[in-house]
Amino acid sequence: MKVKFTKMQGLGNDFVVLDGINQSINLDRQQIRLLADRHFGVGCDQILLVEKAQGQADFRYRIFNADGGEVEQCGNGARCFVRYVHDHGLTHKSEIRIETLSGVISPKLEVNGNITVNMGKPIFEPAEIPFIAEQYASTYELEIQNQSVTMSALSMGNPHAVRVIQDIDTAPVNSEGALIETHSRFPKRVNVGYMQVMDRTHIKLRVFERGAGETLACGTGACAAVVAGINLGLLDQQVTVSTRGGELNIYWKGQDDPVWMTGPAVTVFEGEINL
Repeated sequence: MKVKFTKMQGLGNDFVVLDGINQSINLDRQQIRLLADRHFGVGCDQILLVEKAQGQADFRYRIFNADGGEVEQCGNGARCFVRYVHDHGLTHKSEIRIETLSGVISPKLEVNGNITVNMGKPIFEPAEIPFIAEQYASTYELEIQNQSVTMSALSMGNPHAVRVIQDIDTAPVNSEGALIETHSRFPKRVNVGYMQVMDRTHIKLRVFERGAGETLACGTGACAAVVAGINLGLLDQQVTVSTRGGELNIYWKGQDDPVWMTGPAVTVFEGEINL
């Protein structure tokens, strides 16, 4: 089976985008893992599938991790999604409505080429993240290998744990992140962010994404980190997030307001692969 694809990236967080509108796409877990494999396939952090909307939105947006599992949301992917449907003539709207597993999002293509995404309201209720805890708290203690670590937990359409650390370069992203990702208190696993606060309007961030490992950038992770930092009184409403792949701008008023994310999305190349 031959499949046409587009390779894209948002701050180095890279994707294989598939048009499920003009071609029939029905991939099993093994084929998804092959596509994502950097040695035997195209190579990517996640696979994005563009489909016709099931409701009143413009499109449906499905996201698969490199391990083949389908997930609810991806912020960098959402920006690439918008760039893709514009570049391929699937829409001429500057702002579109997209169905995801976690609800409808409304990205907008800006005049300067950047894309702003309304990422929806953050979710703090433990059962809805999901995270096992008796009640909401701004931070929680998590037992890992007989040690207690402090973290915030919330959902940006997908679950996130956020750790505030002193030095981003020495953060135990891969060793500790892998343990937190699969911790029993996160029934659906979790993305783990490590945040160094530079000042009230600037943070540095590294994220261990569930099913993918550490990536160069994570859009929902940037949103989750800023929300956690604001709730802890460490950050202002407008924050620049520096990742290893580049910078995102995150804005959150707090309370019941949505989180807004602005950043770039770039097409790398297009091709066809025989699966």
